[in-house]
Amino acid sequence: MKKQLLYLIIPTIFYADSLNQLLEYTNNSNMLIKAKELTVKSKQKEIESSKSSYFPTLDIGGSYQRFDEKTPNLAGDISNGYAKISFNIYNGGKDSSIVKQKKDELKITQFDKLAFQKSLNLQIIQEFFTIKNIDSSLLALEKKAKSLKAQLKRVEKFYDAKLSSKDEIDKLQSYYDTNNYNIQSLKFKRLSVIKSLELKVGKNISMLDDSKFIKQSDLVLVIDESIKSLKAKDSSLKNLANSIGSAYKPQINISDTYNIYDYGRTDNLHSAGLDNQNKIMLSVNLRLFDGGAISKNKQAIMINSQSLKSQIDYKIKEQKMLFDLSKSRISTSNLKIKSSLSALISAKSTYKIIDEKYKAGIVDNIAYLDALSIRTNAFSLYQKSLNDLEVAYAIYYFYSGKNIRNYIKKKEIKWKK
Repeated sequence: MKKQLLYLIIPTIFYADSLNQLLEYTNNSNMLIKAKELTVKSKQKEIESSKSSYFPTLDIGGSYQRFDEKTPNLAGDISNGYAKISFNIYNGGKDSSIVKQKKDELKITQFDKLAFQKSLNLQIIQEFFTIKNIDSSLLALEKKAKSLKAQLKRVEKFYDAKLSSKDEIDKLQSYYDTNNYNIQSLKFKRLSVIKSLELKVGKNISMLDDSKFIKQSDLVLVIDESIKSLKAKDSSLKNLANSIGSAYKPQINISDTYNIYDYGRTDNLHSAGLDNQNKIMLSVNLRLFDGGAISKNKQAIMINSQSLKSQIDYKIKEQKMLFDLSKSRISTSNLKIKSSLSALISAKSTYKIIDEKYKAGIVDNIAYLDALSIRTNAFSLYQKSLNDLEVAYAIYYFYSGKNIRNYIKKKEIKWKK
């Protein structure tokens, strides 16, 4: 007997997927998360690119010109090669504002990735326990089917002995067939949820273990990543406005160009010019008038910033509301567990009494079928209330701004001698 039990336990331990394993696999394999990781890397490269604007630029080039009709005092063929180094001494703070903006955009993508990851994890948790609920309902219906089948065979024997009527068999058969119909419907529903879960996780799923959450209800709310992303967007808009407004400030540039020349088809009338020449140039530019184009563009961006602030305030209040509701959900779930457990105990006791009376012929099949249905529903409801409590804690941890995975109980396998 012990060996048979061991054979049943071992596959569950080693082949069932735990909730923590599913979430870990999702975070490493989900294609949408990978896409967001690539977006983060792209923004990192944009920061590196924007920082390059602090460095001088170095250009090299050359040209060749030919005059078929020679111009007086100018060679017929002129070749030129040059090297130019240029540096923006001051551009109104445009470069630093762009670098800050790119850093904000990186934060946005990082927060968006984390927010999506947390939201996806919550969806997986909800589907995980939805499957658990379906499994509990299936177990209850299969037990019901077993009881109905046993009673059906018993009544058929009575009917053959002319001790019961045909309508009693028909009624039991109808309940049995309806129960099988419900079982098949639930199996398809389970398959649908499993396929949805597999799509999110990125792997095939066969068995699920009995994962549970740590029950902690004294957490302090932390602003979640979606709100942090909005704050980073607001900062990005302000830095963008600063970079645009820098066009009204002086633009100072210094450059040094070194040229080398070579001449062909020269004579007394068409002489060669300089062999080389170095040119240093300092330029200063100040925008005095543009019809207000830049100023109005900056104002439009700042209005968007004000809009974001309103969204941020709303989202903070919304998270606080959902956080408070998640606490109430836990309290309600605990009350449901107590009520459903009491109902299950009563339903089991009632069914046991009715079953004995039915076998003794004291009550009819209507009373028996009602008691059986009540016991089945009570069992499903109790199991659902237990799973709903786990989901309630997951939602609570989600709206508290914490990482849900940190609150999943670790499995400990204890072998008894």
